[in-house]
Amino acid sequence: MANLSVEIAGVTLKNPVMPASGTFGSGMEYSEYVDLNRLGAVVTKGVANVPWPGNPTPRIAETHSGMMNAIGLQNPGLDTFIKRDIPFLKKYDTKIIVNVCGKSEEDYVDAVEKLADQPVDLLEINISCPNVKEGGIAFGQVPASAEHITKAIKKVAKQPVIMKLSPNVTSIAEMAKAVEAGGADAISLINTLTGMKIDVNRRTFAVANKTAGVSGPAIKPIAVRMVYEAAHAVNLPIIGMGGIACAEDALEFIMAGATAVSVGTSNFHNPMTMIEVIDGIEAYMNRNGVKDIHELIGCVE
Repeated sequence: MANLSVEIAGVTLKNPVMPASGTFGSGMEYSEYVDLNRLGAVVTKGVANVPWPGNPTPRIAETHSGMMNAIGLQNPGLDTFIKRDIPFLKKYDTKIIVNVCGKSEEDYVDAVEKLADQPVDLLEINISCPNVKEGGIAFGQVPASAEHITKAIKKVAKQPVIMKLSPNVTSIAEMAKAVEAGGADAISLINTLTGMKIDVNRRTFAVANKTAGVSGPAIKPIAVRMVYEAAHAVNLPIIGMGGIACAEDALEFIMAGATAVSVGTSNFHNPMTMIEVIDGIEAYMNRNGVKDIHELIGCVE
């Protein structure tokens, strides 16, 4: 039997596959189709200390080999999330990773403090949120800001902290080093790339927000490159994501240095993608005589 179990910051996952935040809710909608017990972890949609209404519509558009979204991190807030979503997820034999968003350092710290006593395994901190105090620039676009916010969160966090990195930067290696210096326990990447689509018939933007995050297969080569660069810059476990649609895609990330992988956009058109990825990785290992997935992590130098 091939061993697919991996460890992220002291937390053991039965396999390295999980949903990307924002593409799976908290698993409720998908649980009719997908056996959540099969997943290494469930990563929740981003949640803030207070409810966020999100951006005006339209906020989703299709693009070649992918999609664009400007949902604006709409969420019901932590109080509702703690009452409703955590008890739901606790019914399943999977790890719980809560994605946290905020518009200021105080927002993040408040949310992380509220989660301190909750039965969740890891926190994933979305630092692609616009920092309102810095004129809207994302926390994850300036190394010093990323290090600062990581330190502030680590001071109050009871669970291990995964910092989710934005690809909209000059050097992903520098951002990875910055959050490592701030005390991050792990990193996840990549978040969406900023893009724009224009509806030529309506002569206006396809998405009301003008710009949107591009995800899906189109971004995978960029994501694999960034995971490889980050893996060679820091000594932290990495959760790799960006356009994974099959086991072969996931294996590219693992061989580039990712300990685990997240599936996002593919969940929308094939809810069974993650199960297929888990089965496909196991089949690959059996076919190639690989006994332990650690033989594959970072095997491409």
